[in-house]
Amino acid sequence: MAKALIIVDMQNDFIRGALGSKEAVAIVDNVKERAEKLIAEGYIAFFTRDTHDEHYMETLEGKYLPVKHCIDNSDGWQIIPELRNIAGFYLRKYTFGYNAWDKMFNMVFRNDEVEEIELMGVCTDICVVSNALVLRMLYPNTEITVHANCCAGVTPEKHKAALETMKSCQIDVCGEDK
Repeated sequence: MAKALIIVDMQNDFIRGALGSKEAVAIVDNVKERAEKLIAEGYIAFFTRDTHDEHYMETLEGKYLPVKHCIDNSDGWQIIPELRNIAGFYLRKYTFGYNAWDKMFNMVFRNDEVEEIELMGVCTDICVVSNALVLRMLYPNTEITVHANCCAGVTPEKHKAALETMKSCQIDVCGEDK
């Protein structure tokens, strides 16, 4: 049974760096604890890394978000230290969503059907939701879960809105504060 854990952009720049926030810092222990639990249950971890080059400010994204971040191989691009002991596959993505999940899963799982996918990370309202929707499109009959207490958005309001969007697309959202 193939189970995938996708840890989205838990990089220095998104947690404590150029685009960090108190909400992102607050989920670190939750992400670490949940990831370790899922891996013990047989999930395979996939870490996405937002990846830009020195010309980031000249890109469309750079024009809308004029904050240099996650420059390839910089300290800000690295996965946060708290998660570096978790074994997994590291994937560079150059935009909000990773565009080769099907190819990656076929390679890793040797064409086994992916039965469960769980996502966590940052930012709920940009990269987490983008990857969740890409995965929903590619795997319409697969259980996809987002653990809300292991995600942080650009703002708490945008985080909640993204969770509602994912629920509307038949993605199970659990771990919400009541």
